[in-house]
Amino acid sequence: MGVYRYENRYSAPTREQRDRYMKGDCEEHRFGPDGEILLVVYDEAVYIKDDIEDVRILFTGIKDKEKAYEEVNRLVEYYRQKEERDDPFRTGNDC
Repeated sequence: MGVYRYENRYSAPTREQRDRYMKGDCEEHRFGPDGEILLVVYDEAVYIKDDIEDVRILFTGIKDKEKAYEEVNRLVEYYRQKEERDDPFRTGNDC
């Protein structure tokens, strides 16, 4: 089916995509720091809302739905490592 990535929270997903894929019962799961990554599982799609960087991703089809879980794990790990990183620039007084 497909993977649709939106870099702007206001452009995603289209009304046609919502009517086609995002219907019926759904499950919601929150991940990441302060639950800012939302995973919404529908019968025919999985929708990821990343409120940290305002990215939206819609995965449709059985094979692509499986990729959604990998993407959530990748995002959680990315933000975890981002928080743990030290400032790469140090002054002589910090050493």
